[in-house]
Amino acid sequence: MSLSTARSFLSEACYGEQELDANSALMELDKGLRSGKLGEQCEAVVLFPKLFQKYPFPILINSAFLKLADIFRLGNNFLRLCVLKVTQQSEKHLEKILNVDEFVKRVFSVIHSNDPVARAITLRMLGSLASIIPDRKNAHHSIRQSLDSHDNVEVEAAIFAAASFSAQSKDFAAGICNKVSEMIQGLDTPVELKLKLIPMLQHMHHDASLASSSRELLQHLVNSYPSTPMVIVTLHTFTQLAASSLIDIPKQLQLLLQYLKDDPRQAVKRLATNDLKLLAKKAPHLWIRENTQTLCECALTSPYNSLKLGMLAVLSTLSGTIAIKQYFNNMTGGSSVPPLLTDLVKLAQECCYHSNLAVAAHGVIVLSNIAISCPEKDIVQLEQDTVLGVESLLMLCSQDSSPSTQATLKTALTSLVKLLKNRPHLSQSVVEFLLGQLHLSCDSSRVLMCHALAAIASHLPVLGDGMLGDLVDLYRVASHSSTDKQQELLVSLATVIFVASQSSLSAEVKTVIQQQLENVANGWTVYRIARQASRMGCHEFSSELYQSLRTRVASEHFYFWLNSLKEFSKAEQCLSHVEDRDYSGAMSAIAEALRSYQKGIASLTAASTPLSPLTFQCEFIKLRIDTLQALSQLICTCNSLKTSPPPAIATTIALTSGNDLQRCGRIAMQMKVCMDEFRSLAARYADLHQSSFDADYATLRNVELQQQSCLLVSHVIEALILDPQAASFQEYGTLGSVQTESEYERLMMSVFSRVLEEVEGLTKKHPPVSHLHTGCLCDAVIALLKVPLSFQRYFFQKLQSTSIKLALSPSPRTPSEPIPVQSSQQLTLKVEGVVQHGTTPGLFRKIQSVCLNVTSVLQSKTGPDYKIPLDTKTNEIEQRVEPHNDYFSTQFLLNFSILGTHAVTVEASVVDESGIEWKTGPKTTVSVKSLEDPYSQQLRHQLQQSGAQPAPQRSAYARF
Repeated sequence: MSLSTARSFLSEACYGEQELDANSALMELDKGLRSGKLGEQCEAVVLFPKLFQKYPFPILINSAFLKLADIFRLGNNFLRLCVLKVTQQSEKHLEKILNVDEFVKRVFSVIHSNDPVARAITLRMLGSLASIIPDRKNAHHSIRQSLDSHDNVEVEAAIFAAASFSAQSKDFAAGICNKVSEMIQGLDTPVELKLKLIPMLQHMHHDASLASSSRELLQHLVNSYPSTPMVIVTLHTFTQLAASSLIDIPKQLQLLLQYLKDDPRQAVKRLATNDLKLLAKKAPHLWIRENTQTLCECALTSPYNSLKLGMLAVLSTLSGTIAIKQYFNNMTGGSSVPPLLTDLVKLAQECCYHSNLAVAAHGVIVLSNIAISCPEKDIVQLEQDTVLGVESLLMLCSQDSSPSTQATLKTALTSLVKLLKNRPHLSQSVVEFLLGQLHLSCDSSRVLMCHALAAIASHLPVLGDGMLGDLVDLYRVASHSSTDKQQELLVSLATVIFVASQSSLSAEVKTVIQQQLENVANGWTVYRIARQASRMGCHEFSSELYQSLRTRVASEHFYFWLNSLKEFSKAEQCLSHVEDRDYSGAMSAIAEALRSYQKGIASLTAASTPLSPLTFQCEFIKLRIDTLQALSQLICTCNSLKTSPPPAIATTIALTSGNDLQRCGRIAMQMKVCMDEFRSLAARYADLHQSSFDADYATLRNVELQQQSCLLVSHVIEALILDPQAASFQEYGTLGSVQTESEYERLMMSVFSRVLEEVEGLTKKHPPVSHLHTGCLCDAVIALLKVPLSFQRYFFQKLQSTSIKLALSPSPRTPSEPIPVQSSQQLTLKVEGVVQHGTTPGLFRKIQSVCLNVTSVLQSKTGPDYKIPLDTKTNEIEQRVEPHNDYFSTQFLLNFSILGTHAVTVEASVVDESGIEWKTGPKTTVSVKSLEDPYSQQLRHQLQQSGAQPAPQRSAYARF
């Protein structure tokens, strides 16, 4: 194995035999480090970040950094520079270095070199290590000394190191502050050096006195050095210090606004607007009305588009926060200022029609946010102005396909959708305008408009029918070539049509879409459209598309995946033909659907691979199959009232036995079995929800609705037949008023409300059990079956990927060998873990902490057979740890006082920022063998020889 082999290993994505391979790769990199050729040494050094990424556990990282420290100590300056770059790239792994003292000692030895460049690289290295050695006095001393050096390279490195240590260490910041002040104010310090020293003051926020003295110095500098570069650097440092110390933000806002208003230099004004935007994001609640008013006045009087754009960017940030409400309230009383008369609204209205599109976009954002946040009675005219402003901007942008114009169009459409969600009465005219504009726009603009129309139709389904005719006409002429934008347009238009159709596509619409797909669409476009059809419940159409795609893929796994999707769509299509009151037809439809689902689950299993196990998909489909079987069984049970009614003496039996359920005959016990089955299904849906940490919100809501449908059926069985007196409808009262986000959710919620109303009415009028009760149950089943199942995004696509990898120590030499421990001692089990992310970490939710649960169970016992207390047979401990830089570590103390083999299981789950626990895994098991300690063994032998009864076994607690 050579360096090239190590490189190929580090570029692979698989994790098989990882520990062994990582050690082998480290050995090969070590050979490269010890090579006599400089090129091979450098190549070995730059490969270390990939090694850390591949195997991010402390034992390997510690060894690797010690080897790099040796190279840093013994190598030339170029190798030192390579090691420095590796250290800076691997910043999040630094805290995993176990021998910090030894590592720093090897690096620090170079600080005594006669070469100023070597000393400079060492100082930068120490600055990069500041997070793990914040209070090393020798490092502090070396930095202070190097600030007085006559070599510019060394002084710049010392400034970098001083800034890094100031951010981490309160003691260093307090100690270095006076020296930095002297250097900045010293007449012998060059201006270029002062410009590099000033930003260090932004880290002097560890206590109030330090922040105050730094602020006074910066104020003195602003007044004493009016040159443009000095004012820009000082003001920005001022802002950073205020943002960190928080208490000085109001003063800083006034200072920046003063410079924005009075300073004639464009560069200073631009810096002021950038810093104001930073403070608008950081603390919008500290912006008083006067601050916002001053900014509006500056924007109204500014003749420069670039400055106006910067000021409007600040206002658009503020307009979506509490600052907008503070602006529209008087300081003295609580009465509101009429919005149309304020400078902010005048500015926004003026900018909506500005020739610069970016300025117009910010004007639209401000206007729409004001229209959303102000009471409706005050802003009727403002709403109309906002809509007109957006429409004029859309007309300007829709013909231009340049990236900047498309970004402006996207901003305008986002604001428009947000406005219509809060003011739905404006939707009709806007939709008509967008449909008319679709015919005149370029392809990239059409795609964005389609996304907006789909969002509007999702919130207001009543507008869907009006859209459909225009959309189908546009689809007929939508595409004449196979360019990327044309393909994207086909998908976007089809999505809007599916949303507008509300899962019932007419034959004409299907024909139009299929003709276009046959003419110009590629396979990926067809698949994306089929996927959207499955999501929107158009299963008949999606089944046809999957059928056409099956033979156009290059892998058998893809073939099986498409085949499974085709079968699932076919199964759901069978259920769409169920009619009200047709119970035998419903049974036949369920049986037909189950046949397709069983074929589909077989294909889905064949489509899974070790790298893509399709766990969520398989579990979701299994639950769907079991739910359909349970619904079928429930209809059979309801029919059994006709085939096997209660006997004539059922009432007498019920009175004699005291069990009122006996009055209903055998159907009561069957119904109890059905109810338990639905409750079990609801629990399994809850487990699936809890294990889907990476799923998007729509998918999780879909799983929740499936769970609620199972709970609903179990509740209805209990309310109608098993226990009508105890059944309560209070907790279900708010179902109809919940804000829904999709057509599928809307349909499910309406079914839930309707079923509960019928059940509540029936329980008050008729005692159980009659054909009315069983008919009501069967109607509820059919109502649920008639809602087309929605296959949400996570079923097809994983946008967020999070996994946890655990390492236990001590670990056995071989997987089958147990870890030996003496029964009189306790085992310290160290659990380390790393959180591994995909390309978009934290897209839907982030990990706040990791919950580790350790349990041990006695598997086989080897000691004498006397009575053992139950609590000594097992260990069960739980700990929560917060990952830092995606790494966590903790220890457990386990007691194995009973001789024998114990299975120790460590299971990880994660807690997100909302405090919700997710069962993500993994679960790791090791064997521990508890052995008798020599003293107990000797005592037992003596007792056996003397013929006495053996004493209870000595444990870790017996010594106290």
